[in-house]
Amino acid sequence: LESLLEEESIWLKVFHNDDHIGTPEIYSFCIGTPEHIYVIEDSVENEAEVGAFFEKFKGCICGHELKKDYYALFTKCSIHEDRERGFSFDTLYDTAIAAYILDPQKKSYELSILMLEYLHQEFMTDKEIAEQTGVIDLFGDGLKNQGKIAKSIFEAEYKIAEHQLPLIAREKLTSLFTNVELPLCEILASMERYGMKADAAALDEIGGQLKSRISELTTMIYAMSGKEFNINSPKQLGTVLFEDLGLKNGKKTKTGYSTNAAILDKIKDEHPVVPLILEYRTLSKLAGTYIDGLIPLIDKTGRIHAHFQQTVTATGRLSCTEPNLQNIPVRHEEGRRLRKLFAASGDGRTLVGADYSQVELRIMAHLSEDPVLIESFRNNEDIHRITASRVFGTEPEKVDSLHRSRAKAVNFGVIYGISSFGLSEDLKISRAEAQQYINDYFKTHPKVREYMDRCVETASEQGYVTTVMGRRRYINEIHASNHMVRQAGERLAMNTPVQGTAADIIKIAMIKVYRELNKKCPDSHLILQVHDELIIDCETGHQDETANILKDCMENAVTLKVPLSVEVNSAENWYDLK
Repeated sequence: LESLLEEESIWLKVFHNDDHIGTPEIYSFCIGTPEHIYVIEDSVENEAEVGAFFEKFKGCICGHELKKDYYALFTKCSIHEDRERGFSFDTLYDTAIAAYILDPQKKSYELSILMLEYLHQEFMTDKEIAEQTGVIDLFGDGLKNQGKIAKSIFEAEYKIAEHQLPLIAREKLTSLFTNVELPLCEILASMERYGMKADAAALDEIGGQLKSRISELTTMIYAMSGKEFNINSPKQLGTVLFEDLGLKNGKKTKTGYSTNAAILDKIKDEHPVVPLILEYRTLSKLAGTYIDGLIPLIDKTGRIHAHFQQTVTATGRLSCTEPNLQNIPVRHEEGRRLRKLFAASGDGRTLVGADYSQVELRIMAHLSEDPVLIESFRNNEDIHRITASRVFGTEPEKVDSLHRSRAKAVNFGVIYGISSFGLSEDLKISRAEAQQYINDYFKTHPKVREYMDRCVETASEQGYVTTVMGRRRYINEIHASNHMVRQAGERLAMNTPVQGTAADIIKIAMIKVYRELNKKCPDSHLILQVHDELIIDCETGHQDETANILKDCMENAVTLKVPLSVEVNSAENWYDLK
């Protein structure tokens, strides 16, 4: 391996099983260039050698979906005393991430798909590669096989990179790629490796409470319906609601009545059984997904190692799976209480968390240059109260809670291009009244209206919109002949620059936080990102220093025309951070 230290760039492929519950089983490390490849069998001695090599190598590490390889490397090959942290790579190139920033709306970024699209050449799928690595062939020469596969992979990645690099430069995506997306490979691998402690006692307690309440609801629903039936069956539920109980608004399909959440929400005041059914559904989903679903994901140390995905969302936001920690329904107290399951990793340790305050509204102020929004944020005023004051024509101090909550709905609704119908549904008011609120908002914030109109024009002219960092989203719907589809495209054009910029900002903040923690608080670990929130697991004695790093890095991630603001808290579990 020493001969590779002088190379400007090398290619990496780790054949492993990507185990996030136990320790990943590595079959071999393949390192080198498309011409010269080292295939190294996994062993304690070889892990140390590979770890030492990466400590010394200062060139560019190239590969495809490198985060998966880093996860295995951080688990098995770290030569630090703190095996959870791993080691740092100065320069990276990932063909999957490059393909993602060039087109964030692909369904897949597999090598076989990229080879076919870019170079019109056939290549093995991931499944075919796995079948030919020798892992399954117990009687073949596994390492020799893996070397051959790695060589073909490296050659394919090299060709793809040659195709991608000029495109990235031409589309002015180099800074986004180099400074935002690539550094996240290491950070996400580190977050996955460290994991988050799952409190088994809290899991049992909350699980028992949920199941007890579900049983109570079942009994009550049967009593109110006058019969027992399968509540989870839409067909049986539709018959009970719209035939047996005679409720209105039943829409019959080929398979029975529709009983989706929107339908039930509309009729929840028509009969007392409907709210109980809605609660039953919510609690059943929580119990199934976050109680029963979590148990098999907990490793022997009591931690859960979620998967963080970079190449899934069109807006640039990260996604989270197994489990999806970003999708806990916190609007319900039962959902919020599930956060009690996630705690600091041990005695003497604390969670420190921070989330951005109204980051999307601040981005809208920056992008639209609306003087009212800019002044309000610079003066640290209550933006919803100020909006209510202007929209409803009253003094700020006289704004009541109802008007403030309606102004809040308008503020956030406008960002998403909400229609009068959508706002009327949210606020339970007439469409005419909702439209008046929207009209009044744009009268008091004309720069916002102008900016949103420009977004639609830009999307129509060039086919895409961009974030502050230059991230693109192509909006094909903008030219659709169907009016509803075209309107959806216009809403995407309005919202994407705001939501995408928020995604860029939190990613930049993560990079800054991770690097500062490495320098100043190496016992503090960034473990979770949920939309606009970051969470760190640290020693209790270092929580103040960790909190200061978190606040400073998040508030100074980028420079906007208005200040970014975060609220920092510390607690033993995720629930108590709020």
